[in-house]
Amino acid sequence: MISRNKEHRKGFEIWFLLSFVILGLYCLFLLYPLGRLFVSSVWVDGHFSMENFRLFFSQSYYYSTIMNSLKIAVSTTAITLILGFTLAYLYSMYEIKGKATLQVIIILCSMSAPFISAYSWILLMGRNGLIRKIIEAILQVELPTIYGFGGILLVLSLQMFPLVFLYVSGALKNIDNSLLEASANLGIKGFPMIMKVVIPLCMPTILAAGLLVFMKSFADFGTPLLIGEGYLTFPVLIYRQYFGETGSNANFAAALCIIAILITGMIFAFQKWLNSRYRFTMNSLHPISRRKARGLSNILIHVFCYGVVAIAYLPHAYVIYTSFKNTSGKIFVDGYSLNSYKMSLFKYARAIPNTFYISIIALALVVILAIIIAYLVVRRGNTVNRAIDVCSMIPYIMPGSVVGIALVMSFNTRPFVLTGTVAIMIIALIIRRIPYTIRSSVATLQQISPSVEEASLSLGVSRMKTFFGITVPMMSNGILSGAILSWITIMTELSTGIILYTNKTMTVTLAIYNFVTRGSYGYAAAFSAILTMITILTLAIFLKFSKSGEITF
Repeated sequence: MISRNKEHRKGFEIWFLLSFVILGLYCLFLLYPLGRLFVSSVWVDGHFSMENFRLFFSQSYYYSTIMNSLKIAVSTTAITLILGFTLAYLYSMYEIKGKATLQVIIILCSMSAPFISAYSWILLMGRNGLIRKIIEAILQVELPTIYGFGGILLVLSLQMFPLVFLYVSGALKNIDNSLLEASANLGIKGFPMIMKVVIPLCMPTILAAGLLVFMKSFADFGTPLLIGEGYLTFPVLIYRQYFGETGSNANFAAALCIIAILITGMIFAFQKWLNSRYRFTMNSLHPISRRKARGLSNILIHVFCYGVVAIAYLPHAYVIYTSFKNTSGKIFVDGYSLNSYKMSLFKYARAIPNTFYISIIALALVVILAIIIAYLVVRRGNTVNRAIDVCSMIPYIMPGSVVGIALVMSFNTRPFVLTGTVAIMIIALIIRRIPYTIRSSVATLQQISPSVEEASLSLGVSRMKTFFGITVPMMSNGILSGAILSWITIMTELSTGIILYTNKTMTVTLAIYNFVTRGSYGYAAAFSAILTMITILTLAIFLKFSKSGEITF
């Protein structure tokens, strides 16, 4: 009895210690930088001042960027919800030939940085784009270019609808088919059933997917910078104020960061309020089984699914094609070769090793910390752990540029000089991408009954052995799903990395961005193709170890 009490106390002390260690890390690398950011925004020339905020709201040039970003975010969210939900519904309800391949291609459409898609569309629909020149030659009409609001909306919508597809596909698996049969027996079929039964049952997931798309499109930096031209967005304004070509204004940039946090925080609170109105549980005793559509319906379903996916993947495929075109400096010439690969690897030889080195370390720490945080939040609820849960979600609503600027302001002087190091890159990636793995791990752990762990303890197994031997394996699918999203977003991170990187910490994504901005499209295409192959390999490994054989979030 005494030994069991000692073991219980030891287990309690370990988790108690872990709670304070993790909260301390959040205080040091998240709350402290945000505090420095706030102080910088209101402390000007040695005294308190709200001048930076007054300047922002007094000039339409500045505050119109918020409306531009909100317009992009709202429009992108609406389009992606329609496309993603429709595609997920058809994919889950009907037999589609080659559905496994279709899913992989859908995922590949989203598993790259949005600015890479923007660069791809420049090659297709830019002023000298391939598709634009072909259509103009045939129809003798001048098409609009990819630049401006329409181009940003096109790129982000085709880039992000797969996220909605993955979320909704997972929700549809949890719907009991008897509910749909009962609806049909009551005469509610087809589109009315979708509106009155399917969508309400999927609403929590739809809201979560919508929030993710909204936050990513609002905070996107690379796409508007490349193809926005005169359409200035809020993240681009922040970047230009911090790294201005004619001089920077760090205090004003800090004020912009605070405004960004407040706006996204309000959006997040509104989504949480909406989500609270759709709380319910479902037990899928009779999961939905796919049925085969007949005649014209079957043709239209296949045309829609493969048509949307083909348009979304077209720029990615064209980039891979252009990576093999012969290049002479920045110009494409006749013939095909591996010159783009040779030159890009020569110019940034360390980019690929850096990408794997930084990403693997960041992901390993993300998974370890996410598992511990999920367990603390779900199984050991107290004030400290609730504070950790809140801290873990703050980066979810923060643009990457805000995180980067806050870290630079906080760790560029003694005693913690981290600016320009690999360490600050890894810290930034962990802060930015750990929410995905935490949320999926929490959701999975909440579905595991505590009685399973209690049974293990009653048999004399220690708490730590129970945790690592029983709890963690049972959480594996949720951990893996969150980790795959964290991994891909780590690999394609731009908005934070562009503020923190040096030549020694250059990654593939940053190399692509540098090549694109310099007009070296062949070299950029080569690195983009390499990043695509890394993504395909990652997905293949995930599917091999996934219990379901499919990817859903």
